[in-house]
Amino acid sequence: MDYKEKNISKRKIDIANQFLSVLDKHLTELKTGQVEKSLELNEIAELLFIVPNHMSDTVSEVFGKSPCEIYENKLVEISKEMLENSTKPINEIARTLDYDPSNFTKFFKHFTSITPSHYRKSKTGNITI
Repeated sequence: MDYKEKNISKRKIDIANQFLSVLDKHLTELKTGQVEKSLELNEIAELLFIVPNHMSDTVSEVFGKSPCEIYENKLVEISKEMLENSTKPINEIARTLDYDPSNFTKFFKHFTSITPSHYRKSKTGNITI
């Protein structure tokens, strides 16, 4: 992406990249069990020493997606990876990612059009609920 064509300042690009860095680090810690609770977007903004609205506007301008969309997309990808590469029960995966199991199923189905168990079965031929 050519940020100069979009006339986006270096500072905005830095903020957006810092957001991704904090988010990726946090999601890795969540996935590996180093933390048990998901960060909220306002907490990420706090870590970046900026107000949430500024972070949201900046990330949206730089990446063309809201921070929430980016967060959700990354959670879906991690969920898919864990469903494919782990034999953990789905409810345990949900709890690892700080979801109630029934909400995790709704969340996953909203983004993929299939339930986590059907996704796992389609990828591994193995179903664990």
